[in-house]
Amino acid sequence: MPKIGNIELPDFPLLLAPMEDVSDPPFRRLCKLHGADLMYSEFISSEGLIRDAIKSRMKLDIFDYERPVGIQIFGGDEEAMEMSAKIVDAVHPDLVDINFGCPVKKVVCKGAGAGVLKDVDLMVRLTKAVIKGTNLPVTVKTRLGWDESSINIDEVAERLQDIGVQALTVHARTRAQMYKGHSDWSHIQRIKENPRLTMPIFGNGDIDSPEKALEYKNKYGLDGMMIGRAAIGYPWIFNEIKHYFKTGEHLAQPTMADRIEATRNHLTWSMDWKGERVGIVEMRRHYTNYFKGVSNFKEHRLKLVTLESAEALFKALDEIQEVYADYQFV
Repeated sequence: MPKIGNIELPDFPLLLAPMEDVSDPPFRRLCKLHGADLMYSEFISSEGLIRDAIKSRMKLDIFDYERPVGIQIFGGDEEAMEMSAKIVDAVHPDLVDINFGCPVKKVVCKGAGAGVLKDVDLMVRLTKAVIKGTNLPVTVKTRLGWDESSINIDEVAERLQDIGVQALTVHARTRAQMYKGHSDWSHIQRIKENPRLTMPIFGNGDIDSPEKALEYKNKYGLDGMMIGRAAIGYPWIFNEIKHYFKTGEHLAQPTMADRIEATRNHLTWSMDWKGERVGIVEMRRHYTNYFKGVSNFKEHRLKLVTLESAEALFKALDEIQEVYADYQFV
């Protein structure tokens, strides 16, 4: 069973990826309810934390029912990373994770996220700064390399373990690929097979079904896997994968009632955490995902993304429940 510091994880844990504007406490709570074993906050700018930016501070909110949970930070400045690690330490997550994988231009331009893949020495210095700033286990999420011709994950993994990193998650794409093309897990398999490496190695990229999860588990021999986009609007994926691992059979698809319940919970928790107005507005990006593939849904979707009050939204969800009571998902 993989261990990160004192955190005992189940055999082959399923991790929820830290996703900007998605992996907030309401969403994490749903994923935990449906089988996620380890979760992370949205990534937080070290500079934002030090400046006391409200949005960055809010992302530090964690709750006991989520544990184990990690807070993920990013940045390109050693001093800022050390100071932000101290701030994170004070809210007592179970671990601190460093993002060296985000491919988005505004992050990369600051020499942070995947920008650091071009400079492994800097990556090591930033990581050391975080380790110095916290008493918690430090883990890293990164990519294979900057592009196809500069895949350097082998060197990165060894050097990070040597300075005290306690687990590594690798998104099996380069920065150049962004989120396109196929992920290539053979590179992660190679570092897992490196006898020098003893820290847990987790794979990430393209896991979107129980079949694929089992195939990759058997094929690449990693310690666990991280799931991102496939969980958006479908938190059931974690338990579905676990059930398939155990039995080789599929759990029944979530029914319309299940989806309505998840949507109601998500909306309620969103309003509880963010306040009613912001909770309602920020929930709008999720409705399409919960009801993906439902036929003749346009009119209902339009209502969900335009209604302004909680009462009206819950009423609209009740209507959907009535209209689609016998709807069969395929």
